[in-house]
Amino acid sequence: MKNYGTFAQLTTDTNLTFNDFNFEETLLEGLFSMGYKQPTPIQQQAIPVILNNKDIVACAQTGTGKTAAFLLPIIQHILKAETRHLNTLIITPTRELALQIDQQIDGLGYFCSVGSIAIYGGSDGMAWENQKQSMENGVDIVVATPGRLKALLQNGSINFEHLQHLVLDEADRMLDMGFFDDIKQIIGYLPKKRQTILFSATMPPKMRLLANQILHEPESINIAISKPAAGILQQAYVLYDAQKELILKEILKNEDYQSIIIFSSTKENVKRLEKSLMRSEKSIKAFHSDLEQTEREEIMRDFKSRRLRILIGTDILSRGIDVDGINLIVNFDAPPDPEDYIHRIGRTARASKQGVAITFINEKDMQKFGQIEALMGIEVAKLPLPESMGPVPKYDPEAKRKFESGNKNFKKGGFKKPFNKSNDRKRN
Repeated sequence: MKNYGTFAQLTTDTNLTFNDFNFEETLLEGLFSMGYKQPTPIQQQAIPVILNNKDIVACAQTGTGKTAAFLLPIIQHILKAETRHLNTLIITPTRELALQIDQQIDGLGYFCSVGSIAIYGGSDGMAWENQKQSMENGVDIVVATPGRLKALLQNGSINFEHLQHLVLDEADRMLDMGFFDDIKQIIGYLPKKRQTILFSATMPPKMRLLANQILHEPESINIAISKPAAGILQQAYVLYDAQKELILKEILKNEDYQSIIIFSSTKENVKRLEKSLMRSEKSIKAFHSDLEQTEREEIMRDFKSRRLRILIGTDILSRGIDVDGINLIVNFDAPPDPEDYIHRIGRTARASKQGVAITFINEKDMQKFGQIEALMGIEVAKLPLPESMGPVPKYDPEAKRKFESGNKNFKKGGFKKPFNKSNDRKRN
């Protein structure tokens, strides 16, 4: 069994620049036009490996620059290829992430004419015809969700005979969503001789099994996920459920918060919270799986362009979007485990910016939040509720200490090994 699970914090070489990778000038133009300056640790480590055509398994969370870490060397390979074919397949868990990767390819490849198409389920007939036409005209990169891609392969609508690169992005999330067998079937349609790139936030046993089956002598890159970004100010309120909306409405009155995501535990709670807050907040929308794809895309466009101030969603948003400039995250319901907490609050303070993350902790969530604090190796500041909102429950620090003493994987400052999250698909 290969060792994919040892986590280590990578440091940044402050002297390394994107010019050191010898990218084509047209690729550098796109790179710099999108505001990239210095490569992040995951980019510094992954780009040379991918340029050298080696398989790679990388543990890195969203917000570390992982998308550019695999897109940049792949685009470089495409530009250097003698002939152009459908070169790369990127498989990703959600349509939102597929669209974002497609948009990033458009930006990075703008000056070098690298084309891509996003393929996902839930689109109407017109959208599918446009996707089909794009493939017939020829694209370099296909970004797809597993379900729709498997259907296309089974009916012969897409051919990967010249494929050079396969990327599995957020692979652990795809396995959580039940796509293990779909991914194995898809890989059966691909050339055996290819470069395979696997990015995952964690390395649970099933992920190790998949990696062993599809990767050939891979390089391993790991970035610890136990520490939130330094620019995130973490705060919490200990309170009763009936007090959550009261303090939330007070927080939202702060006009300094121009871009906000509120996380709740289920889509039913998301819908209810939207209706309640709309009485006082007009620029607010719920984002959930019951919406039509066109509605979800419109909401995301409005949120990215700041026409929409507040977005409410479940944990599907914690990995499914990549939006700069979010300055407040509110965990209306405490997340179920440390990994979800890291992903949620990681939506803010991206690219070395500042942000605030506030979590509401009721009585039943105290022990759960104590585990999150223990695994991060920090204690999150508990803010007092205004006296007018009434008494609050007492936070029990024993939950945190009991967890530390009984958890062999814990050490002060973070994880010894990845935290294995439980499946809870009902939350999305």
